[in-house]
Amino acid sequence: MPMGLAIFPITARSFQAMNRRKFVATSLAAPLIAGSAFNEAIPSEDERAGREYYELRMYHLRRGPKQKLFDDFFREISLPAMNRNGIGPVGVFNVMVGPDSPTMYLLIPHKSIESFATATDRVTSDPEYQKAGAAFINMPANDPAYIRVESSLMVAFTGMPKLEAPSTNKPRIFELRIYESHSKKANKKKIEMFNTGEIAIFRRTGLKPVFFGETLIGQRLPNLTYMLVFDDMAAHDKNWAAFGADSEWKKLSSTPGYTDSEIVSNISNLFLRPAPYSQI
Repeated sequence: MPMGLAIFPITARSFQAMNRRKFVATSLAAPLIAGSAFNEAIPSEDERAGREYYELRMYHLRRGPKQKLFDDFFREISLPAMNRNGIGPVGVFNVMVGPDSPTMYLLIPHKSIESFATATDRVTSDPEYQKAGAAFINMPANDPAYIRVESSLMVAFTGMPKLEAPSTNKPRIFELRIYESHSKKANKKKIEMFNTGEIAIFRRTGLKPVFFGETLIGQRLPNLTYMLVFDDMAAHDKNWAAFGADSEWKKLSSTPGYTDSEIVSNISNLFLRPAPYSQI
């Protein structure tokens, strides 16, 4: 017998103990195996390489002094804290034409899903944010800073993986458009249509996109959301007219599988004007 080895008789008790150990090991392994299978179904970071995530946040306000309070807080305290923590450029917009005015829209880009998941903790734990923003942060229940806040999370299209911020040194207006679909399959088909041809036609006909996002979490799912920028309403009307008359667009939009009746159930849009301190 080799040194260091010993033979133990297998009794009924030891056999039961072995079975118990085997059962425990198998039970512990099962969720790990299931977790591996689940992880394989989630697109890897490499598959999403270069694609940003966008949070679109809506602060519903009351008319009156709270609007100035909001502007002062985000201009002087919140946006600088976001920038210190690697978040930006951040867009801040007022409703120009659309429902629920006054509502402030924030477009917050993130380089990764981890950045989005940790953003609130990083910003709210910032010492300068806590000190300078105490009055806004600690507003009492009977005099809140805003009525409510809503939020959606998007991932950028492969055809436009990063936000394109326009020059902020001139007047501009933004159009925010939401395309709903009757199913996720139809939603994916519309995204495919943008990635393979429609975005390029936008650019060629003078439509300037800021971002395109597939909405992962939010209302009116499934949908995609995108934003365009214009110098003024005259430029808006001119560029959309050029797009609608484009021969490539007419061919693409009439291709079976890409027609509106097949993949888009509703379109809504609103016009936004950037706050003076908006970084987009």
